[in-house]
Amino acid sequence: MHDDHDPTEITRRIEVNAIDATPVGELPQPHWTSEKLREEFDVLGFMAPYVAVRRKRDGVEGSLQFKHYPRVYFNWEPNK
Repeated sequence: MHDDHDPTEITRRIEVNAIDATPVGELPQPHWTSEKLREEFDVLGFMAPYVAVRRKRDGVEGSLQFKHYPRVYFNWEPNK
């Protein structure tokens, strides 16, 4: 039997619930809509509530968090 257990799943689910309960106006600035995200970043992968991205203007890779509804992205953090 293959074990697909993700050791981060419980922590990420807690974060998703907290983020989804937060009004957009209380999220850290700046934040991006899906359309603006696609203008500024290339998406490399998702693992809620995180998305790995590459900033188009300079190629810097990093991550953002996202809220499911309404969908907004925030907390840009370049990789170290």
